[in-house]
Amino acid sequence: MILVFGKTGQVARELARRAPDAVFLGRDRADLTDPAACAALIGKLKPRAVINAAAFTAVDGAEAEETLATLVNGEAPARMAEEAAGTGIPFVQISTDYVFDGKGEIPFRPGDPTAPLGAYGRSKLKGEDGVRAAGGRHAILRTSWVFSAHGANFVKTMLRLGAERDSLTIVDDQTGGPTPAAGIAGACLTIAGALAAGHAGGTYHYAGAPDVTWADFAREIFAQAGLSPDVTSIPTSAYPTPARRPLNSRLDCETLTRDFGIPRPEWRAGLAEVLKELHP
Repeated sequence: MILVFGKTGQVARELARRAPDAVFLGRDRADLTDPAACAALIGKLKPRAVINAAAFTAVDGAEAEETLATLVNGEAPARMAEEAAGTGIPFVQISTDYVFDGKGEIPFRPGDPTAPLGAYGRSKLKGEDGVRAAGGRHAILRTSWVFSAHGANFVKTMLRLGAERDSLTIVDDQTGGPTPAAGIAGACLTIAGALAAGHAGGTYHYAGAPDVTWADFAREIFAQAGLSPDVTSIPTSAYPTPARRPLNSRLDCETLTRDFGIPRPEWRAGLAEVLKELHP
């Protein structure tokens, strides 16, 4: 049995489709603001592997609630990983491109130096460090620009705005790989299985291909959805937010393909699937 922390998030819902026999713990059963209680559930249920798909994901909100974000994203996975390590259970942690500073144009590799720009990135990095320090068999999977038919994400926002407005201004100096939540779920299950079979694990990257700006991502969303608002490209400086966004969110995913045979997902195809689900 695989134990999944998270139930209603984008990745958790995709995991439920692919692993219906897994046990999914929502906030009603596993509140990540109580790390010790979450860890105790691992010891009680004794799963074959654990996937942590729960997180504080409000990037801007984390600036005002860093203590809470750090508790959920940092302390909880660290404590859960310690429990898993003590009982020999593999642990998969989902992380983010926000652990990097976004400088340059070269894709970040798993071993590159981290330097988060804000509270969200700091909280996720604390979680990474805690999982590694636990000393058990683990994998940290960093990803970026997650989208699906569920919850709140860029694709769904663009579909709503594209239907409401004749023109939009969208940032074009941030570049990354839009990543289908369905692909992340599949990657997590493959990795969890490999860890349970003895794979050493480590830190990996998984992001959609090809890399693109937010503005060009939006244009493809509109093209596939049959919407036609005018899109004007703007710099990040023209769209201030509480949290600083990395300009370079490119992730080098080569080691994930090498170690697990998992290729980068083609996000245009993933987008088509999401649109089909939203509008069958």
